[in-house]
Amino acid sequence: MCCDSECRPLGFLLGLPFALLSLLVSIVGILVWIVGLALTCICPCCLCVTILVEFALELIKAPLHVMEWFTSQIRC
Repeated sequence: MCCDSECRPLGFLLGLPFALLSLLVSIVGILVWIVGLALTCICPCCLCVTILVEFALELIKAPLHVMEWFTSQIRC
């Protein structure tokens, strides 16, 4: 019997430790984002700071990406 819903609790439970680890990475991303945003306000012409801020935003989204990947790997 196959599940038609998108609910995959096993994938969620298996991915939880990795999501918690990526949550710590996202906290680092928040700190980098705040510093990068302040530097962008000081010198908006710096392209490298803008790239740093974009990278920090991806770090902040890391827990969501990890959980989506784990739940997509588990078959019903």
